[in-house]
Parts: sequence; structure tokens; C-alpha cells
Amino acid sequence: MTSPSSFIPGIIVAACLGVFARAEVVRVEITERSQFAEGKSFGPAGAYERIKGRMFLETDPLHEPNARISDLKLAPRNTRGKVESWTDFFLLKPLNASKGNGRLLYDVNNRGNMLALWTFNDAERSNDPKNVAHGGNGFLFRHGYSVLSCGWNGEVVDDHTQRLLTEVPIASERGETLTGPAHIEFSTTTPVFSRAFSWSPWGEFAAFPTVSLDDRKAVLTMRPSRAEPAVEVPRDAWQFGRWENEKLVPDPAHLYLKEGFRPGWLYDLVYTAKEPRVTGLGLAALRDCVSFFRHAPAERNPLAGAINTAYVVGISQSGRLIHHFIYDGYNTDEARRAVFDGALIHVAGAGKGGFNHRFRMLTDTGNSHEGQLSGSEFFPLAPAAQTDPVTGESGDTLARARASGHVPKMIFTQTSTEYWNRAASLLHTDVEGRQDIELPPEVRVYLVAGAQHLGAGDGSPGIGQQPGNTLNDRGPVLRAMLVALDEWVGNGIAPPPSRHPRIADGTLTDLPSWRFPRIPGVNLPSRYYQPWRLDFGPRFHTEGIADTIPPKIGAPFHTLIPAVDADGNETAGIRLPEVAVPLGTFTGWSLRAAAFGAEGALTPFTGMMIPFALTKAEREKSGDPRPAVRERYPTREAYLGRMTEAALHLKRERFLLDEDVTAILQQAADRKLWDTP
Repeated sequence: MTSPSSFIPGIIVAACLGVFARAEVVRVEITERSQFAEGKSFGPAGAYERIKGRMFLETDPLHEPNARISDLKLAPRNTRGKVESWTDFFLLKPLNASKGNGRLLYDVNNRGNMLALWTFNDAERSNDPKNVAHGGNGFLFRHGYSVLSCGWNGEVVDDHTQRLLTEVPIASERGETLTGPAHIEFSTTTPVFSRAFSWSPWGEFAAFPTVSLDDRKAVLTMRPSRAEPAVEVPRDAWQFGRWENEKLVPDPAHLYLKEGFRPGWLYDLVYTAKEPRVTGLGLAALRDCVSFFRHAPAERNPLAGAINTAYVVGISQSGRLIHHFIYDGYNTDEARRAVFDGALIHVAGAGKGGFNHRFRMLTDTGNSHEGQLSGSEFFPLAPAAQTDPVTGESGDTLARARASGHVPKMIFTQTSTEYWNRAASLLHTDVEGRQDIELPPEVRVYLVAGAQHLGAGDGSPGIGQQPGNTLNDRGPVLRAMLVALDEWVGNGIAPPPSRHPRIADGTLTDLPSWRFPRIPGVNLPSRYYQPWRLDFGPRFHTEGIADTIPPKIGAPFHTLIPAVDADGNETAGIRLPEVAVPLGTFTGWSLRAAAFGAEGALTPFTGMMIPFALTKAEREKSGDPRPAVRERYPTREAYLGRMTEAALHLKRERFLLDEDVTAILQQAADRKLWDTP
């Protein structure tokens, strides 16, 4: 056992000797080591401790495992010929590491925000978890996991929310920063006069500044949607600057518009940028951080000898990062060892991202209204060999992992939102949407029917037209999936077969064939996300450099959406008890309300819950074609009987755990729909 006193806060720990020298973690600074959750004991693993610090890394531009890092050879080097960077890390581990389950769960932070405890433990979300509330229901700790996260996104800046940071160098030539073409799309839901060069509801991000506040070659256009022609905004109607305290402040990474931004409109700025970060070093930092905790010797590593397996989990952007990490070959470390044995990728659609490209924002992604020039969906899209009949390209997102022998076991979980807004069908169909493809044995894909992007909301409509989706899917499904992944990797017990909509059985369809009930007051979508084939120039996928900005737009990939039943609930996938025994219609899509602009376009992340009428008389009065609650379930006992049957069925199939069956049935029993005449 390594005692807390063995690592004194502030100590610099050398980590560049022996077999670990290739991992390039040259030193570790531990800034805090303390008890977690007031010393609460979590079953067999006992009490946990928290360890915070910073890792300092050196990366060899000439070493073959680093060959895919774009612009690495243009980064400044130290006297040893290495490129320097650093990353913050946060580790939660059993106080006695030997009492853990031998598993390291790496939480890919989303824009610097740690999500694993919020996801699996239903805990209060925090980037500095320390108390009992941050431990939540204790799920990960009761199972003995050590939980690790580190910075990887060089865009994240210190905004005093304890987000995990990383610092990577700026690419340069002959001591001068590189410059080049860049594109930023702006869209708002409220009228404002200025916007930062970044998508920022989740915090502040460092964008690529303009080379000059007076760049006369920069062009700004506007349009209500991508389907409409662009209109150029006169150069004297906008500036590089921000509107602050009722005055304009010059700023090379903000856009100011004299008339203000029209909500919902798309504004495209093409300009000459400077100071490109070597963003691929963020992926290398992730790789090397995990390898350090798996393999570094005891005098430097608080987990030494305690870890035999590593899993990675990511949600949304973080899930796309995992897929890209494996696609780019980073699941092999510099000593030719596997980094991760298993991956749980949640709500990533079929996307990857600009995670290893020059002048690309890591926060950018496409959906049916916004971000369609981001390039977050690019071929290959599926974890299986494919050929694109339009371009003639062939590929497989797991090809590099296969070549190294380090393909992890992979579980993709999607909600309905990802089919409508994140091109999820392209994970398991050909790129023309004509046939299902056979997934490799190392991969499972599951749809959580009727769920929305980030789990249950509070029912408010947000920027949508209807009440929000309240289906609680994230915790229950992902807890079961993590158990299944661990059994798969650790014991060779395969998880349930993939459960997603399919072309062959008619559960995956296109919009003209999609049949949704005509519910009074509910408008229907006219489009969903069909990502284009984008041409950024010949060096984009080989060197990470975009020569064509904005990109040339080609034919779209043909995506498909889940079919629905007469109630509007999806027929394929994991149908949680609330969907299998419904009290309303759950969707992963919703339409924007007029007040927020782009009326009728899909909202990016949210769905709806449209309740059934309580009685037959109520539904007939409103004209709702869906049978009422009491027509379906005459008594509470009838409803609870069917809910119990549905929950136990999912438990037998390993899609729910005992604790979540109990919680779901307790919630069902608390419903008061039969208490009044």
C-alpha cells in the first residue's frame, strides 16, 4: 500500500527512468493529496483519496508513434530535441489501492469538465470532487474503480471552475507563428452585438486570433440556414472586437456586428488566423497520462501494481474524441503497449472531430442547423471496412488499431437525438444508407429509444416548442453497460448483441417513410442531419492542414432515423420501461420556437415528452389519436404489473441492474394518475 504521506503536495517526482522513459512523462507535480468524501467507506474498496497535480511531458517528433501528430515537427524543441507540454490530472483511488478492482476508468473530460461521477454515480457535478455529494450513490467506488482524468483540450482556459487544463505549444517556422485561413461559424439564440470565436455555453475557450484587427481580406456572410444563399456583410458593418459596457473594445478573437446578430441566423467569418496550437499533443498527453498510471514504478506512481486493465468513457464531444483517438492510432503507447482495453462511447453519433488539425476548433461539431462546415463527420465513419462509392475512398476507423493489435472492446450507446442530429446511423450502415453493415466482434452499438442527448431534463422546453424530454436513461443504461464491458474484457462474457434500428427490418428509415402520429399542436420536422462530404484540400486528412476554407461542399452522406409506433415511440433499441409501457411520447428531437430564431429547425440536443391524455374523454376532446392513460392501464396495479415485467425483462437481458430496476419501479409506484376520478 502507498500511504498518502508518501506523496507530499508540491513535490516534484521524476518519472523518466528505465522502461518508462519512452512514455515521456518527465516529471509529476502533485499539488494536493487528501481524503475524499470525508473518509466515507465504499464497501470492499474502503475509503478513497483524491490526488491532483500536473504532468510535464516531452514528445519526440522523430519517434514513430508520434508521427500522426499534426505540426509536431513545427513545434519548438528543447535541448534534447523534444517538444514540451503539460497537463493537469485528477485521480480518485482507494486509499489502499490494492483493495480496488484493478480497473482504471479514464474519464475523458468534456471541454475541461469531468463527467464520470455525474454519469455513473448520479452525483452533483464538480470539477473538484471532494465531498459526499460529489460521491453520489457511490457506484464506481462500490465497484472498486480508480477514476482518472487529465487535460487534453488546449482551447480550455482557466475560468475559475477548476476545469482540467493542458498547455501545448504554438507551431512556428523560423521563430515566427504560422498563419493561415480559418473559418468560424456564429449563431445565437438571443440578439447580441458580439460573439467570441468559439462555441461557449460550457465555458471560455481560446480561439485563433486574427493576424490583424484591420484584415481587409476577411469576409463575413450571413444566411438564415445553409439551404439559403449567403449574403456578404459589408466590411464597415462589422469589426474584430467585443461589445462591453456599452462600448466597442478591439479584440482579435471576437466578432462585433453593428446591427447585432439575428437569432438563429448563420454567420460565417473567413479570415487569416495565427498561433495554431499543436492540438494533437492533447491526444498524446491523454495516452501518456494513462500509460504512466498503468506502468510507472511504485516510487513515482500511486497506482503502481494496482491496475491491470484500463477503460475509457466519454460523453458527446468526449465520445467523439475517443473514436478519433482510436482512429488516429493513439491506443498504442510509445512502448508499443495498449492504452485502453475497453471503451464506452456515449452520444457521439458517427462523429470524430478536428482534434488533430491546424486552425480547427475542438469544440466544433455539426448538426441539422449549425456547424455543418465543421467537418466533424468524415470518412471513414464506421468501425468496419467500407468503400465510399462517391469518392472511391476505402477505410475503417479501427484500421490503425488493428494494425497495432490494440483494438479495444467498444460499446457505442446512442440516443434518438444522435440519429436526428449526429448521423448515428452511419456507424452501422453504408454511407449511402442502402444497407446495414456487419459490425466487427469487438464492437457493440445500442440505441436508447426515445432518449435525448444528455439524459433527462426537467420538462421545460428550452428553445423548443414543446415540453422537454424527461426520460432518465444516462445513469441506468451506462451503469449496466460498464458492468457488461468489464465482464467482456475481464471474463470474456460478451455483452448483449447490438440493439439498434436496421434497414433490413424497417426500423431504420428516411423522413418520407417516417410515420409519426398527428398529435394536436405538435409540428413535425422537415429535415434532419445529413452531413456533407467536405473537401478541405489534399493535406487535410494526411497532415491535418486545411488549404480550402471554407471547404468545398460535396454530396451528403445518407443518414437514416428510427421508425416509430402508433404512439410516436421508437420501435428499435433498448426500450426502457417508461418507453415500453408509456405514459406519453418520448422523442430525441424537438423544433426550435420562433423566439430563438430558425423556427422549425431541430434543436441541437433536446427532445420532447408529450403526455397522453388521462381519459378517453379528454383525448377525444383534443383530437389526440393516442389512447389515453386509463384506456391503456385501467388501474395502478395494471400499470405497475406491466412496468415490472418490462424492467425485469431488461434486467435479464443485462440492460438494467438490480438497483435501477428498484428505482424505476419505485418512481412508477409514486405516480398519481389513478388517484382522481
